[in-house]
Amino acid sequence: MYEIGDTVVVNDCMQQNYEYRIVAPTGEDFMLGFSPRFPPAEMLAMGVFEGKYCNDCRGEFPGAWFAKARISERPEPALNYFGVKSRKPLSYWNEKGWIIGPDPRGWFQWYCRYYLGRRLPEIDALQVKRWRSFARHAGQIRANCASGDIFCRPRQRQALLQWSHDPFI
Repeated sequence: MYEIGDTVVVNDCMQQNYEYRIVAPTGEDFMLGFSPRFPPAEMLAMGVFEGKYCNDCRGEFPGAWFAKARISERPEPALNYFGVKSRKPLSYWNEKGWIIGPDPRGWFQWYCRYYLGRRLPEIDALQVKRWRSFARHAGQIRANCASGDIFCRPRQRQALLQWSHDPFI
């Protein structure tokens, strides 16, 4: 959809006239140590954020990302891969100071834009650091679940998926 040098203009309910440039090939040239398990399209198809994500910003991202996406106008936990409630309201994320940079929807929006090829070195470094620290949940699953029991700790597994970590550990 986009090529290096393209400018993306965002006009949705959370951002008006926000622009960014594509400076890296889609899905490539990630920071050292950042190796997400799933691309955004696969995450959306598997079921993340109770289907309530990217509803009004589909024009920003490739249409193919939404071909199999589990999207809903209202949050529906059953749409999540693990069928559990998995999200806090955006107000909670704002209160915690977890919304950083020009991505008002949080980490996943940053990841989608990063995946497309936007690079903001300071923000990228912070978001990758957050992604790395989220891996601790995988350790909790390993410590508390029998190998192969993917239904043990479904909320943590759903959270790992939503941060593009492997929830099937």
